[in-house]
Amino acid sequence: MKTGERIREAVETLISTNPTFEIKTETIRGVDYRVFKNVPETLRDLLDVCRDAQNVHSDDYLVFRNERWSYEDFCSEIKSTAWTLQQNFGVGKGTPVALAMKNYPEMLMLIMGIAAAGGVVVFLNAWWTSQELAYALEDSNAKLVFTDSPRAEKLLPLTEAQGLTLVGVRDAEHILEHSYSRLRAQDTNSDWPVVEIHTDDDFAVMYSSGTTGYPKGVIQTHRGAISAVFSWLMQGPLAEILMPPQETIPENRPRHVILIATPLFHVTATHPNFLFSLPAGAKICLMDKWDAEDAVRIIEEERVTRFLGVPTQSADLMEAARGMRASLNSLEFLTSGGAKRPPAQVNELKNAFPHTQIATGWGMTETNACGIGYFGDDYLNNPNAAGRLYPPLQELMILDDNGQQVPAGQVGEITVKSACNMRGYLNKPQATAEVFQNGWLKTGDLGKVDSDGVITIIDRKKNIVIRGGENIACMEVEAALHCHPAVAESCAFSVPHSRLGEVVGAAVHLRSGMSATPSELQTFLKDHIAHFKIPEHIWIYGAPLPRGATDKLDRRGLRDICLSLPPQKTKS
Repeated sequence: MKTGERIREAVETLISTNPTFEIKTETIRGVDYRVFKNVPETLRDLLDVCRDAQNVHSDDYLVFRNERWSYEDFCSEIKSTAWTLQQNFGVGKGTPVALAMKNYPEMLMLIMGIAAAGGVVVFLNAWWTSQELAYALEDSNAKLVFTDSPRAEKLLPLTEAQGLTLVGVRDAEHILEHSYSRLRAQDTNSDWPVVEIHTDDDFAVMYSSGTTGYPKGVIQTHRGAISAVFSWLMQGPLAEILMPPQETIPENRPRHVILIATPLFHVTATHPNFLFSLPAGAKICLMDKWDAEDAVRIIEEERVTRFLGVPTQSADLMEAARGMRASLNSLEFLTSGGAKRPPAQVNELKNAFPHTQIATGWGMTETNACGIGYFGDDYLNNPNAAGRLYPPLQELMILDDNGQQVPAGQVGEITVKSACNMRGYLNKPQATAEVFQNGWLKTGDLGKVDSDGVITIIDRKKNIVIRGGENIACMEVEAALHCHPAVAESCAFSVPHSRLGEVVGAAVHLRSGMSATPSELQTFLKDHIAHFKIPEHIWIYGAPLPRGATDKLDRRGLRDICLSLPPQKTKS
């Protein structure tokens, strides 16, 4: 029996014998979907339902530096936060509230507090410029912003024009009128605010770069996020059916401990790490910035069992562990997401951590991070593959340009239907209609699936560079370059990078009689786009940029030409 058939049988066994994973069909926004029958309806319900899973452990739930919270303390602070939002700021059903900060525990509490008050969390990329922050705030209509000091400096010039109320968190509490800790301390309610929240109400808006160059606000619902979380939760008992343990699993087996080191404004950190930890009964350790040696120390001291980050972090962790002579023998799962892990890295990681399952995952902000996964020997033997679709809610088709399903083994656009998927793009009905058809989401990724259900991602239809897990729209970079008075034409594309996977490169044709060096262009861009979007390689092209038959820039051909030449500037 093929592996795919065995998995289907195991899924059927699990959903028929375990009430947690029982499914039914439900109509959502006019489309029939498979949904979980017995899971919590909202994130507020999730916190209550997960109390038993968390409180069987007497130790901490959240660890940040030398600060620690039990699960009860964590929930108590969320309740106070929810009441503060309602009473002090009038946050109610559908109210957008923005978060602009690095990874702080307060951000986790605010995410859940906003959701518990019926509001909508607006995640702002902490690396954005003032201009980029202004766009997202106007697009989301968020007037209340919780921020740390570096982001407050960028937001203060926008306050009057956009009517913002800024609330300081941690290092911003002394520079702003409103302080998170002072406001929260005023309220000690022991129950949730009174507000009716439906499972299909909006929970969050996360911004994802698009091919237009403008960030698109991805609307996520409570049901979408929870559907993704329980799809991942199902993988544990599913694996036990497929690969029965050799010995009886003790009731007091070690608790899972998750290290969160990717930014919380990305779905990789919030969903398969933070939200997943709740029903999994896991402890979380939070890092506010990536430092591989610090990560090694945390893994050793807190006995971390799971780490999900971008592929560069896996490589950094491996090198740091070698240098520190640390075995990291508590680490059971080392997973990558946000970008494809270089195939050569897979076996290298296994050799470095022989006791650890090396895994990969593919998901999108639009799918609440649910998607495809691969681990174990299957992944080691086929490191180019993305893996299999997570059951039991998702459905998959590979479509050609005419929207017709292609045979197994042929390349087409990966298209998924699931209750995990987003509701749509904020204020962009046309963009929503372009990717959604009868509940099926066109991902923009080209791939193929074999006869056993293993999916390989070939390329992206979207002109996006994925730099260490950060999505960068080529057209956004090009638009910023065109702000320079000397630039006549520009074309951005990906450049291979040994550590980050790929970085941004650009070819530029200058206006007649004008001049600019690659270094000058990079300096100019610092005021227009976030630092990670600035091209690390720029080629000054002496002739007009080449175009194809439809008069569109020949991006792929131009990239090949530039990569055959030495770069004229490499950003330090």
